[in-house]
Amino acid sequence: MQVTRRGLITGAAIGGGVIVAWTLMPRRFPDVLTPGRDEYVFDAWIRIASSGVITVAVPQTEMGQGVTTLLPQVVAAEMGADWRQIAAEPAPVSGAYANVPLAARWSALWMPLASSLAGEPDALLARRFAQATRFAATADGTTLAAYEDGCRNAAAAARAMLAMAAADRWGISWEECDAADGFITHGDNRLSFAELAEEAADYSPPDPPPLKTQPYGEEGLPGEADGKTAYPRIDLPSKVDGTFQFAGDIRLPGMVYAAIRHGPVDKATLNEFNPFNTRGIRGVVGAVKGKRWLAVAATSWWAAERAIETMQPRFSVEHLVDSDEFETWMDDAARGAGAHNIETRGDGYQAHGKPDIALRYTVAPGVHAPIETANATAHFADGRLELWIASQAPERARAAAAQALGLKIEDVVLYPMPAGGSFDRRLEHDHAIEVAMIARELGRPVQLIWSRWQEQLMTRPRPPAQVLMVAQLADDGTGAIEAMKARITTPPANVEFGHRLFDNHTSWAAIRESEGAGDALSCEGAMPPYGVAHVSIDHVPVEIGLPCGRMRGNAHSYTAFAMESFMDELAAKHKREPLSYRMGMLGDDTRLAECLQRVARLANWDGGADKSGQGLACHRIGDAETGGRIACIADVNPGENGLRIARICAVVDIGRVVNLDIARQQIEGGLIFGLSMAMGASTRYRGGLPTSQRLGDLNLPKLSDCPDIDVDFITSEAAPADPGELGVAVAAPAIANAIYSATGLRLRHLPLLSEGI
Repeated sequence: MQVTRRGLITGAAIGGGVIVAWTLMPRRFPDVLTPGRDEYVFDAWIRIASSGVITVAVPQTEMGQGVTTLLPQVVAAEMGADWRQIAAEPAPVSGAYANVPLAARWSALWMPLASSLAGEPDALLARRFAQATRFAATADGTTLAAYEDGCRNAAAAARAMLAMAAADRWGISWEECDAADGFITHGDNRLSFAELAEEAADYSPPDPPPLKTQPYGEEGLPGEADGKTAYPRIDLPSKVDGTFQFAGDIRLPGMVYAAIRHGPVDKATLNEFNPFNTRGIRGVVGAVKGKRWLAVAATSWWAAERAIETMQPRFSVEHLVDSDEFETWMDDAARGAGAHNIETRGDGYQAHGKPDIALRYTVAPGVHAPIETANATAHFADGRLELWIASQAPERARAAAAQALGLKIEDVVLYPMPAGGSFDRRLEHDHAIEVAMIARELGRPVQLIWSRWQEQLMTRPRPPAQVLMVAQLADDGTGAIEAMKARITTPPANVEFGHRLFDNHTSWAAIRESEGAGDALSCEGAMPPYGVAHVSIDHVPVEIGLPCGRMRGNAHSYTAFAMESFMDELAAKHKREPLSYRMGMLGDDTRLAECLQRVARLANWDGGADKSGQGLACHRIGDAETGGRIACIADVNPGENGLRIARICAVVDIGRVVNLDIARQQIEGGLIFGLSMAMGASTRYRGGLPTSQRLGDLNLPKLSDCPDIDVDFITSEAAPADPGELGVAVAAPAIANAIYSATGLRLRHLPLLSEGI
């Protein structure tokens, strides 16, 4: 039943070839790429076909971020390949593709009692865990950190082996050969990679591989300029013409379609339903009852959806989640004791009497709203499950499906598929469990598709948060901060998520296990980039009964909002110009200072004067050495229908830019995602149900609402940082500060205006 993904992205050639790969990881993994006729498997990364097509295995989920271009590009640049002959293929699950940096970053989730032992990117414990558990999750912008070196080494080794084959033909030393545009050359001698591939497979690559002096990087361009990359996106043509296959595009012989209903949030139990109401609906194949859900399968999804609607399933719930109730609990927790100190700079915040200023910022639960709702296809036969699914953590989804059916994990085959957007939603795998159980009961291939309502109901939102910003100021009246504290009241959502992902806990069990835990990941971004000598970051965990999880931007989406709104309020209180106030506070972060200066020029910053409608914000994700920086100015103009965001300018420093076009797309997309959080993209809960049940209820920006966007990249030799979440973090505070400039109205809650902007 295997559906090959080879050729779906670029139309890779059919026929014989050779697989060449190299990795720094220990060579103790079983072969992950099965050779066909005239194929040779050395390792896990690169395959060269007899036609010259070079296929690169990509161990990350393509969900719009361009990973099926980025890693093949790294290979092509290092190898000297012709980009027109590069193809991408999802890699099978294997310890050879372990995402060690992410395992280290999430060490508190899988090894909470001694996470510091595995918290460094090169920690041995993190490497062992990631390899042993085949942990290759796609999250936190770790693709380049995890895989660039492996891809470069694979490409350099393959290049050397091709040069060895050519050099032996020409009777010279292989070090004298050059590689470019898919050819090995020496003077007038010239042989293509395709001509040399079979011979090259018999050579042993040099150890270490002969890497080029510098990794590939592209120059930044002015914000208003359009530039072409040497490596356009591989998946773009097929996404434009509709031939690109997502998880929902899988079709198998005899396949039926399933619709599903879940109970209210949380811990619902299916009590009753009326199966006789479906008698007049054609195509119904059967119903499958789970403990907490009901599914109906039919020959079309619309028939299945109509059938399950008529069956009127009813559920009982131990506790119905309600926003009014959990907001009261959060207020009580924020005023109480029991905070965990997450991070301290200097002596921390030491209060001498009352603080000079204390302001509270609040954030409602944020929803992902991916265009493609949760779906998966499964076939169970002869004690073996095949699963086609878009998952950011495929091995965890595979393990969960195996456990649900009582199978060994070796009896579950998972085919990784691209996702039509995710924003971290596909780190969860409820639908993998459900489709596995449905396929087993029906005894035929089945594709489960959640409706938009079920997607909204079952989402694990970014948790609500309250951030109390407290500062002690210098006595000189300048507003300079001497000490600062961020006290963040929010559920320990990442600890809870970790119990679901790594322990396969139910949502309520995960909440119970994480109760009272300090969660450093829920406070990311709270340590200011400014040169404040004494800072304390405290987390106040609160249990609200609402299952929460990770979402694009994660904690940065509310810590940046609180920090940059707070800085703007301090500047206004002391009649300081917002840009110069920030510049004076930056300390030694010259890279962020340059972002601020350049965005002021790009946006024609006028000082943020009253009624100007310009708002400024900046943020850093990561540490001072390797983190990405962004500075942003939003222009808000009054109009007939209220305020309109007319323009957003951003200047970004993400170190070495590997693909300028993709980086620009990620920043622009992040800014629009941040704009959606400022306008809506949130929900309240009443009676265990989200009040926003459709995309139209989320007040997402329409095309006409999207502002002009200019993005300028600073050319840098620093290590590459991920651009995907920078725009998300900085957009909402820039817009809030622009609204204050335009109207004098200070908004301290996200979303900013319940009726939109």
